Amino acid sequence: MPYGSVHLPWTAPTASGPIRAVIRLPGSKSMTARALVLAALSLGASTLRAPLRARDIELMAGGLRAMGTHVSTVDDNLWLLRSRPLRGPARIDVETAGTVMRFLPAVAGLADGEVTFDGDPRVRSRPMAPLIGALCALGVRIDATGGTLPMTVRGIGRVRGGTVTIDASASSQLVSGLLLAATEFDRGVVVRHVGPPVPKPHIALTVHMLRAAGAGVDDSRPDVWAVEPGRLTGRAWDIEPDLSGAVPFLAAAMVTGGAVTIEGWPPATGQPAGHLLGVLRRMGGEPALTPRGLVMRGSGGVHGLTADLSGVTEATPVLAALAAVADAPSHLYGVGLGPDRIAALVTGLTALGADVTGDADGLRIRPRPLRGATFRTHDDHRLAHAAAVIGLTVGDVRLDDVACTAKTLPGFPRLWSTMVQGGNGGTGGTD
Repeated sequence: MPYGSVHLPWTAPTASGPIRAVIRLPGSKSMTARALVLAALSLGASTLRAPLRARDIELMAGGLRAMGTHVSTVDDNLWLLRSRPLRGPARIDVETAGTVMRFLPAVAGLADGEVTFDGDPRVRSRPMAPLIGALCALGVRIDATGGTLPMTVRGIGRVRGGTVTIDASASSQLVSGLLLAATEFDRGVVVRHVGPPVPKPHIALTVHMLRAAGAGVDDSRPDVWAVEPGRLTGRAWDIEPDLSGAVPFLAAAMVTGGAVTIEGWPPATGQPAGHLLGVLRRMGGEPALTPRGLVMRGSGGVHGLTADLSGVTEATPVLAALAAVADAPSHLYGVGLGPDRIAALVTGLTALGADVTGDADGLRIRPRPLRGATFRTHDDHRLAHAAAVIGLTVGDVRLDDVACTAKTLPGFPRLWSTMVQGGNGGTGGTD
């Protein structure tokens, strides 16, 4: 059953003292999604070790299967993909998965036949016009009304490719979606971003994984990415833990003055770990990399700060929750959430008593005593994480829906409650 089909109210557990726990997180959603697409476009077989099994990833795998790719997920810890000629007709339901909506249309352009995309009514308001325009300029035929879903890609088995200009300020996934499929374009692709700054960490991850798969990529010029045409070869992908999914657990150590270890934290990674830990350190966290993983210790207080979050936009809701219990005001900018999600975060934190104002791309948070109340998650797993963090020190924080956390971590309620109650957490059952 889709994660958003049933809402599950949940009262966030309150910690009775410093939290001390060891957490094993599932695989990175960002890496798993990209590895799936690259495997589908590679010659031969590919494997994904320790992938994320969560709703967004199931939808990505389902979309690739619909176009003919063999995707075996029978073994939770080792998935097998074999590329096959992409074909239509196919129908792909993205539900609310932005990665599926933005990564697979370029792949569909390579299919022989029609591929129709649609999803939850909420995603029909998300801007697709920049991606649609870019794909059309590269030679893909697309039928869409108003630049949103639903849309139909009329593939002919090949894409001309070439140079294209796009405003990707709405989401860096618009760039990644073009780059991931570009080795299969006749001329490859040169993507030029024009417009407001776009967060780069996830594009950098895309480039890193393309190169690992054998692609020639040039990202030496600001806001320009070039991928050469060529064939990728199947390979074994080892999926790292989801470091963005670790943020609420690291925050738990900070707000309670405890210590949380994230097992398997990689010493070197394409995920934006350095920027994230830098922000948490400035807020009072004491991170240390050990042979077992990353240990975050709370210093006994959370500090307010002014910070650019353009490199760690997924962490914005939890960082805002930390700012709401800090010892001084905070200004968080470059949050990259979009007006609707900013408004939802402001409304949710305000309901708990926080003094928060939002603008086009930022939040100003002035700490004051918080209270228990119902926090509306708006089917956003990151908002649910933020409410859970505040609930550690504020009683009776009620989430109207915690089932939305299945988008990236289906076992979140159990894992979180076990951690608060003093046990060590296992893999979240899933990114």
